[in-house]
Amino acid sequence: MKQTLLLKPTWIKLRIPIYNEIKNIKNKLRKNYLHTVCEESSCPNIIKCFNERISTIMILGNKCTRKCPFCDVLYGNTNNINYYEPFDIIKILIKLNIKYIVITSVNRDDLYDGGANHFSKCIGAIKRLYKNIKIEVLVPDFRGKSDIAITILIKNKPNVLNHNIETIHNLYFKVKPGGNYFYSLNLLKQYKNYCPKVKTKSGLMVGVGENDKQIIKVIKDIKKNKVDIISIGQYISPSKFHLPIQRWVHPKTFYFYAKICYILGFNYIASGPLIRSSYKAKNQNYGKKI
Repeated sequence: MKQTLLLKPTWIKLRIPIYNEIKNIKNKLRKNYLHTVCEESSCPNIIKCFNERISTIMILGNKCTRKCPFCDVLYGNTNNINYYEPFDIIKILIKLNIKYIVITSVNRDDLYDGGANHFSKCIGAIKRLYKNIKIEVLVPDFRGKSDIAITILIKNKPNVLNHNIETIHNLYFKVKPGGNYFYSLNLLKQYKNYCPKVKTKSGLMVGVGENDKQIIKVIKDIKKNKVDIISIGQYISPSKFHLPIQRWVHPKTFYFYAKICYILGFNYIASGPLIRSSYKAKNQNYGKKI
């Protein structure tokens, strides 16, 4: 059956870019052989973040071992690990005068540890040289290897560990094939058990076929698994070839989600149409308005 395209509502607004600043950041990233999830995933906030000299570095290459229908990251044969990547990241921190960095990665199901050791090396290298820089990692689920990954990631601790649940349990087969709702929740809980001083964080996207009652259930599940920070945003399909949008959620509904999160006791809540888990992550960590 042919999908009916939903028209973009008036509250989804993107800023006009300042191309010189965007070009400047992209050039510096390419010179240091780095990728950003902002570019690879076609994030709607890329213009605003790049204008403010903010980006989320994506390590372990730009090709993913999974092909989730909502995601615009390339799928295919993975890249070789760039063992100089921790130092390439440090170079860009200096050039852009970054004090708070978010590091994420593609899924690397081909690696014995899912890429956890490379995350750890990046964290360790930054902490050894720049103790004042705050580090947030947005990790994959390390499918079937989470015990190994957690053991590695507790050695070099970030300031914030984020893993996005993304959607409700019943939609995982459709939205996150290859993922497991309960394994993802357990990853967050287990890391918090080992590292109680490290803030944990998770994110949801709405508009992929869920209803508000189901979203509230996920929010409660996330809180039960010891998560401190939560982000909730509108799913926006990268193209007509990706998972279609099922509904546009009104800003008032995002405010309703935020009230539920507040009642449940999250330390910080970011909820709005264009919210993404790494969007103004520094403000989310420090509890500042975004």
